[in-house]
Amino acid sequence: MTDSVYREVESVWDYPRPPAVLQDDRLVRVECGGHVVAESRNAFRVLETSHPPTFYIPAQDVRSDLLAPTEGSTWCEWKGRARYWDVIVGDDVRSRAAWSYARPEPAYAVLKDCFAFYASRVDRCLVGSEVVQAQEGDFYGGWITTEVRGPFKGAPGTRGW
Repeated sequence: MTDSVYREVESVWDYPRPPAVLQDDRLVRVECGGHVVAESRNAFRVLETSHPPTFYIPAQDVRSDLLAPTEGSTWCEWKGRARYWDVIVGDDVRSRAAWSYARPEPAYAVLKDCFAFYASRVDRCLVGSEVVQAQEGDFYGGWITTEVRGPFKGAPGTRGW
């Protein structure tokens, strides 16, 4: 797909569980502190019931010099153990703004060493020419665009959905 191709509106309630992984050739871009931290036309879009898509960008399309590993990890029942990264641009440190899976579960092997970014912790994320909105809450990292409809899990009171 290209940026100019019309995309139908998707309900996140039609997304599968366990999540699906789709390659996405639209331009995906992450900006922070006046720098492009990541930019790719080879991202993966992870679709999971009740969540806006999460975009994973291959390591070769990410400025690793602007990332630093940080303490702690979380466990995803589908993908495995996530490691977190700070985005650092000069003196500007965005704590745990990105995450990755060094050894994802076999069904999600394509995500190995890809990076996902919290839109709420960087300056701007784009899919094509559209600036994304961050998924509400501090746990999930979905990117909301005009092509997806909720309600979305993440806001207060939705964690048990």
